[in-house]
Amino acid sequence: MTEPDTKTWPLSDAIETFLAEPHIATLTTFRPDNTPHVVPVSFSWDSEARLARIMVGIESRKARNLIAMPGSRVALCQAEGGRWVTLEGTATISEDPQRVAEGRQRYINRYRRQRGQQEDNRVGGPARGRAPGTREGPGPQRQRDPLDSWQAVIEIAVDRVMSRRV
Repeated sequence: MTEPDTKTWPLSDAIETFLAEPHIATLTTFRPDNTPHVVPVSFSWDSEARLARIMVGIESRKARNLIAMPGSRVALCQAEGGRWVTLEGTATISEDPQRVAEGRQRYINRYRRQRGQQEDNRVGGPARGRAPGTREGPGPQRQRDPLDSWQAVIEIAVDRVMSRRV
C-alpha cells in the first residue's frame, strides 16, 4: 500500500480508540446502475476479526444494493471534526440468526445505555394522556425501537484503512 494515509495491521491505538467511540459513520454502497448510495449508519468494529458490522432491515436500499451485487466493495467512514477513519472492504449480507445476534449485541454494547438510565434521564414537559379506551394511564409513549426492524447484518471484511488526524 503506497498511499501515505493507508494503515496496516495492527492498527494504532489511536485508531482503535477512535473506532471504539460511539460516532455515526457513513456507508457507501453502489446501486445496480453503479451510482453511489451514501447513508449514515451505526456500526461496530471487531479489530481481531477485521470486521465491521452494520445492522439493517433486509428491505433497505443498502441491503438491496449488496444483494444485487454480492461481494461488492464498500466504504465505511467515521468522522468527527477534522478526524476521520475510513474502513474499506468486501461486504456481505447475512440473515443467519447467530450473525444477526452477534451484530445486535455489539451494537448494543457500543451505542446503548442501560434501559434504566434511559428511563431516569427523560427530559420534557408533562406526560401526555393515552387515547380514550386504552388501559394505561398518562405517560410517555414508547418510541419505535430500531432494534425491532433489524433482520440482517452487513459484514465488511476490512482490507484497507485510511485516516487523517487520528
